[in-house]
Amino acid sequence: MRNLTLLTGKILNGGQITKTEAMFLYEHPLEELCEHADKIRRHFCSNRFDICTIINAKSGCCSENCKFCAQSSHNRTCTAKYPLLPPEEIIAQAKANYQQGILRYSIVTSGKRLSDAEVNEMCKVVERIRKEIGISVCVSFGLLNEEQFRKLKEAGVTRVHNNLETSRRNFPNICTTHTFEDKIRAIRAAQAARLSVCSGGIMGLGETAEDKIDMAFSLRELGIKSVPINMLNPISGTPFENNPKLSEEDMRRIVAVYRFILPEASIRLAGGRGLLADQGKSCFTSGANAAISGDMLTTAGITTQTDMKLIKELGYEAKICHE
Repeated sequence: MRNLTLLTGKILNGGQITKTEAMFLYEHPLEELCEHADKIRRHFCSNRFDICTIINAKSGCCSENCKFCAQSSHNRTCTAKYPLLPPEEIIAQAKANYQQGILRYSIVTSGKRLSDAEVNEMCKVVERIRKEIGISVCVSFGLLNEEQFRKLKEAGVTRVHNNLETSRRNFPNICTTHTFEDKIRAIRAAQAARLSVCSGGIMGLGETAEDKIDMAFSLRELGIKSVPINMLNPISGTPFENNPKLSEEDMRRIVAVYRFILPEASIRLAGGRGLLADQGKSCFTSGANAAISGDMLTTAGITTQTDMKLIKELGYEAKICHE
């Protein structure tokens, strides 16, 4: 079945496309592809838009050698280095975001994984955020085990973030200090702890179109409903500092094909969005329906005020999705 209208109908009727069909879609004329992807988005997600913010709660000195990352100790960057932020600072940021209409707040830390002591400390912070503010809390604490995830769940965490980053085939070209299977194992542990999982990757790491599609199918197999799509922002001092930047057309195509593969997901524009001239607006009419707002981990983002205005202009409504 290699006809765009037929493939769209297949998805709208509850079917799934194959990898061969996804590869066909990736080569399809862009405007028509995006139009059909947005039709699928409206059918499954209506006008819901899941917007979140993140805080870099522990920065730098990471033992892992991810070639894209400014926080890796293997890379020579000028990124700030600090241990876990004081609880009051993390909580104050959560409150400020909530007051701006943001409904989900993610606490992100550098490193392969937090220690048991750090997890316990963060559990206390999450408990206070849930009690004092009420904003939904997501965490990105690395390759934790099921017991640690269960503690976070009990503290009030609703979602765990852990990117696959790229395809299984391409992963060793990106990182060798942990594996694609390590990522899968951590995601399965979070799911076993009855946590929702947010997982996606970074585009522009030197991957092929097939790698992009393979990652989407891995996410589908895992049942992921929140899928951040980052666009590489090449950082000086990393091995990927000279990688070419993707275009608006590249990102629209990726988003549209991901919508066909993951029709019910919140497809979330994340890091690198500020490199696009329209700040991602065209992607939000090509199948994307979520975003990370505000600053990213080590780079500037787009203000929450700008994003809330854009969401309204496009006819979306900010809502928590797939909790």
